[in-house]
Amino acid sequence: MSDKIIETDALIVGAGPVGLFQVFELGLLGVKAHVLDTMPVVGGQCAELYPDKPIYDIPGIVECSGEELVANLMLQIKPFEPTFHLGEEVTEVKAIDDDWFDIRTDDDTQFRTRTVFIAGGVGSFQPRRLRFEGIAEFEESSLFYRVRNPEKFAGKRIVILGGGDSALDWTLALAPKADRLTLIHRRDEYRGAPATVDSMLRLAEAGQVEPIIGKVSGYKSDGDGITAITVNVGETEREVACDAVIVFYGLAPKLGPIAEWGLDINRKTINVDTERFETSTPGIYAVGDINHYPGKKKLILSGFHEAALAAFAAKERLDPSRKARLQYTTTSPLMHERLGIKDD
Repeated sequence: MSDKIIETDALIVGAGPVGLFQVFELGLLGVKAHVLDTMPVVGGQCAELYPDKPIYDIPGIVECSGEELVANLMLQIKPFEPTFHLGEEVTEVKAIDDDWFDIRTDDDTQFRTRTVFIAGGVGSFQPRRLRFEGIAEFEESSLFYRVRNPEKFAGKRIVILGGGDSALDWTLALAPKADRLTLIHRRDEYRGAPATVDSMLRLAEAGQVEPIIGKVSGYKSDGDGITAITVNVGETEREVACDAVIVFYGLAPKLGPIAEWGLDINRKTINVDTERFETSTPGIYAVGDINHYPGKKKLILSGFHEAALAAFAAKERLDPSRKARLQYTTTSPLMHERLGIKDD
């Protein structure tokens, strides 16, 4: 159990565009936030699914990529100095009393927060797992879906499964450390950046990486861990001895542990009201694609609107003696002070 408890007024679960804008709206009202996301980088779906694809429906921006939108949002929230906790997933949410929630993550981080904002898009992104019988018991011992500590793989026989950016990037990073590294992909076309693919192929020519084109058909174990991956190469089944298997088959959106929070769930979304965007649990708000209400439209701009109203509702919860007053960033000296703008 974590010895340190992080105390905060607001914890935002989800670092996609709406979660980032939630930081901004809370910051304007003087509320500092911590942000948590299962992904190792900010950006949510924009970063994972369409970083280079153009977006045309952000007000005032004729066209931008998902990556550019995220970069601009990060620049916009810089004055509010949010603290990010990436690569972590909430595992437990418990109301301590009417004012505080106890939140724990799979990385043993513990928060004590007065408000929670669920901005998880279509849910947390979970790695696509191998489905072979019994293989799940080896997770985090010889089967991995992310790399927390690269040194853990030094001197080992590593098999990496996948052909996208993550698989290729970790192939380049781990090849110099490994005793042997095998990269298995089902097609002879890789989905990574061309320069990364070229670098991997150069390592293959130098004998540091063995790329195999084939379909993984199973595994072998000695009871303590995975000892080999079997792969169909054409009409031949081949066995690749290994000490560790790292799988990068992409991510799939799932509601995940949020489904166990005791909220009013509508299929894979969370019911909220349209005045406060509060869930069935007072103090927990849901914004963006993960929420549901009559007339809901899953658009980024809708999520921005929801984040603004949720911020005002949370401010009044945090300070019930004072009504959260609307001030305009154009003219308000207080807004300028919070944004770091110096008035002449």
